[in-house]
Amino acid sequence: MSGFISEVSVAPSWLWVSFCIGILILLIIDLSLFGKGTDKISRRAALIESGAWVAISLAFNLWFGYAFGKELGVEFLTGYLVEKSLSVDNLFVILLIFSSFKIPANYQHRVLFYGVLGAVVLRAFFIIVGAKLLYLFHWILYVFGGVLLFTAIKLLRDSDEKMDVKENWSIRILKALMPTANKFNGNHFFLVENGVKKATPLFLALIVIEVTDLVFAVDSIPAVFAVTQDAFVAFASNILAILGLRALYFVLADWVVKLRYLKPGLAAVLGFVGVKMILMDIYKIPSWVSLLVIFSILLTVTLGSWYVARMEEKKLK
Repeated sequence: MSGFISEVSVAPSWLWVSFCIGILILLIIDLSLFGKGTDKISRRAALIESGAWVAISLAFNLWFGYAFGKELGVEFLTGYLVEKSLSVDNLFVILLIFSSFKIPANYQHRVLFYGVLGAVVLRAFFIIVGAKLLYLFHWILYVFGGVLLFTAIKLLRDSDEKMDVKENWSIRILKALMPTANKFNGNHFFLVENGVKKATPLFLALIVIEVTDLVFAVDSIPAVFAVTQDAFVAFASNILAILGLRALYFVLADWVVKLRYLKPGLAAVLGFVGVKMILMDIYKIPSWVSLLVIFSILLTVTLGSWYVARMEEKKLK
């Protein structure tokens, strides 16, 4: 195992193990502080939790950059920003899922916790596989770059509002394999009805969220490898970005729909990193340039959306 790690990353085995143990401990703390009970998470608690995840991520980024070099530190921060921005887009889909299954607000945090936990496992698997493929087959770079360019174009053309999550293929398979119920059993994923164990809408929503993250991983994994080819940088920045997704949802759930320029902005980000990956053998764009470009795009998206929304509000007065 240590031989494989040395092939795909400068990070030693002890750092991989320590990071995974640390993430597990943080998830347990997160569940104990914010995941118990059936009360809706307040905006204040969500802000505190989201701020804590960002602070932990940036602190680890600073330490990693100091210990393993400025270049890798910049790549880590860039990868974190890319994944964080893609996570915000994921919030649109989560809003649709909860609305479609009519999940009460006070049960949403439980579904999101296990959704994020599943996402961590899936991302870890895909990043390790992706790193090994890049190490064995250099031409995979061009495949990843092509995927990103295709996704960028698709983002400009598609709309989340067209989705019907209840008709998701995973739900049809699940309903064929096990009984389902249309009513809730508190914040539990299953209930027993007439002696038969059935999946509640909470479990159905969780399955769709996990499948959705699988789809999002097709974009985010190539995107992070366009930023860095170090497996640990890709893994750690990706995981730390999605760990705050649950808290971010409760912070931005009411506001995220106002980010009208998010999709064009994400298309620009994915298009940029796709081109960067395709041109890597011809000209390697410096990490600090990538960070500056991506940060500028995200800042423009945020300020532009805010300004247009403010102008529209003034017109209505």
